Amino acid sequence: MSRLLEVEHLEKNFPIKAGFVQAKKYVSAVNDVSLYIEKGETFGMVGESGCGKSTFGRSVLHLYEPTAGKVRFDGVEVNKRNIAAFRKRMQIVFQDPYSSLDPRMTVGDIVGEPLVAQKAPLSRKERYDLVVEQLRFVGLNTEHMNRYPHEFSGGQRQRISIARALTIKPEFIVCDEPVSALDVSIQAQVINMLMELQQKLGLTYLFIAHDLAVVRHISNRIGVMYLGNLVETCSAKELYRHPLHPYTQILLSAIPIPDPRVSRSQQRVILQGDVPSPVNPPSGCRFRTRCPYAQEICAKQKPKSLEASPGHFCACHKVEGAW
Repeated sequence: MSRLLEVEHLEKNFPIKAGFVQAKKYVSAVNDVSLYIEKGETFGMVGESGCGKSTFGRSVLHLYEPTAGKVRFDGVEVNKRNIAAFRKRMQIVFQDPYSSLDPRMTVGDIVGEPLVAQKAPLSRKERYDLVVEQLRFVGLNTEHMNRYPHEFSGGQRQRISIARALTIKPEFIVCDEPVSALDVSIQAQVINMLMELQQKLGLTYLFIAHDLAVVRHISNRIGVMYLGNLVETCSAKELYRHPLHPYTQILLSAIPIPDPRVSRSQQRVILQGDVPSPVNPPSGCRFRTRCPYAQEICAKQKPKSLEASPGHFCACHKVEGAW
């Protein structure tokens, strides 16, 4: 497979404002993240709330202008000058279907809006047929076109959001926690639908979530983020079978196990302390203030992301063999 998306040393900082005065401090939301996503695969990104997952996804699409770093799509660098040309090929499904849909627009207008924004050269009949086709892709029909978002359930609204993202036939979709606001039973339906659409349309996903079980089900490879840093990347099977980074190990130990006997026998690792402030992150390794294995080198030097085994990258001094 060829690489569709390549991200090199991406950073995104947000300046802090005190009233009308802009202070010289910044929130470091994404810090030196590099990764690639191959055509047709799903790359899952997990981590605690506030670790920079959504900011990373929006920075890749240039909804947030990156502070530093490069984003290449299909071999071409994406920047402010050419981003409009890439809008047809890259789309996003937002987390909250209750706030991402305009309550004053009908479903037909919402799903057809990208065609208007991209000035698609279609007749009214062609546009209508295309909107109907997208709604059928996500399990809705023509009866829903003249209704408004408030008339639908959360799962149906998210289906409408997905249909809107598919209207201009993109190749790459950022799924920004698309099921976190839905009931568990509805989550499975939406996840399975995304997987079916990927097979049918040849889509590539960046799937952002904090639920490790959901990410495992849909992803080919997974990246683990902590406080703006990508600390571990590997295949989904490898991550669950052989996690290397202490943060990944702690996250996996927190996953509930339905069998009580197995659950009681499993040793859980409790994550100590609070997440440090992204305004003033710890020196060296950002996880060191909560890491049970932290040593003196962790405070002095930021660990490099090294390939511990084929395709398995980890940024940790312990894995490096520094002690």
